[in-house]
Amino acid sequence: MMERHTRSVLAVLAGLALIAGCGTRARRDTRPSAASAGTPVTGTVLEQQFEQVVKKVLPSVVQINTDSGLGSGIVYDNKGDIVTNDHVVAGARRLQVTTPSSKRPLPATLVGEFSANDLAVVRVKNAPLTPATFGDSARLAVGQIVLAMGNPLGLSGSVTNGIISALGRTVSSQREGAFPGATIAGAVQTSAPINPGNSGGALVTLANQVVGIPTLTVSDPQIGGAAAGIGFAIPSNTVKLIADQLIASGRVKESGRAAIGAKVRTVVDLRGEVEGVGVVSVTPGGPAEKAGIAADDVILSINGVRTPTTTALAEALAALKPGQKVKAQIMRPDGARETVTITLGQLPG
Repeated sequence: MMERHTRSVLAVLAGLALIAGCGTRARRDTRPSAASAGTPVTGTVLEQQFEQVVKKVLPSVVQINTDSGLGSGIVYDNKGDIVTNDHVVAGARRLQVTTPSSKRPLPATLVGEFSANDLAVVRVKNAPLTPATFGDSARLAVGQIVLAMGNPLGLSGSVTNGIISALGRTVSSQREGAFPGATIAGAVQTSAPINPGNSGGALVTLANQVVGIPTLTVSDPQIGGAAAGIGFAIPSNTVKLIADQLIASGRVKESGRAAIGAKVRTVVDLRGEVEGVGVVSVTPGGPAEKAGIAADDVILSINGVRTPTTTALAEALAALKPGQKVKAQIMRPDGARETVTITLGQLPG
C-alpha cells in the first residue's frame, strides 16, 4: 500500500497532467448562472455535508515519509501521537511527518508497533496538531456513506467517497520488506477508492468520525492489479484498543486476539501439495503444549475450519477469542490423526 518510488510518483503526476490537458475542449454551459438566476450558487445538502466533513477531519490527516516510501497517518491525541499502518513504518530508519499546516517535514519517532493488526504509532514533538475524533465502528451499517482521506500516490490531502460495502471481514496482507504481514479480523470493506499512499489514512463518516484506517485492497491476478471498489480498513475500535496500549507502554499486552502458543510453518508434501500447518516449536506452558501438541505435529483444522496454510490458521484464530475452548485436528509425525482440545491463549504484542 505504500508508494515506494519517488520517480514513480513524479511519473504518475506527469501522466495525470498530460491526461488532464489532452483532448479537452471548452463546452458552452447552458445552465443559468448565479447572476442570471438571481440566486446564489449552493451545493446540495450532501455536497455541503462532504465539504463540512473534509473541512473538519482533513487537518488531522498527515503524510508520513520514510527512507523507503510514504503513507498516511491520523493525529490521535494532543500529545503528538499519530496512528498509522505498521507496513508504512516497519523497518524505517528515518521518519518524517508533513501536516496540512507545516511548511516542511517534521522529524518523528516510533512509539510502538503491533504488526499482527498492521498498526503503529509515531510521535511528533512540539508541533501544532489537530486530533481526529474516533467513532464506534461497532455501530457502522452496510450502505453508510464514508470518505477516505490520505495521500494516494503522494497527492497529499486527497479525498474519495464510497459506502460501507460489508462488515466483519477477515483479510490478510502479505509480507512487505520488514513488515511480516497481518491478519485483520472484523475489517470494514468499503467501495471508497484506496490507492498506494492511502495506507494509514482515515475512513470517515458524515458525522466527522474516523471509523477505520484504510489498509489494503484486493489484488486480482486476472486484471493484473487491484480490483476496483474493494478495499479494507481496520475498524476504529481495534485501532483504539491497540493505539492506547502502544502509547502507554510501547507494546500490546491485551490484543484480544486468540493464539495457540506455537511457532508454525506451512508444510508441503513430496508432491508439492500443501498439507497443513507444521509446528516448529511450542511455547512452554502455552495452550498448544497443554493440549499435547508438540514440534513436528501438523495442524489440519481448528474449530472445524481447515488450516492448510499459516494464513488459513491465522484467519481461523482471528475469528476466535482468548479463553475459548476449541477442537483441533492434528497429524502426528507417524501419520496418525488425533483430535485435541485447546484452550486458546492471547496473541502477545
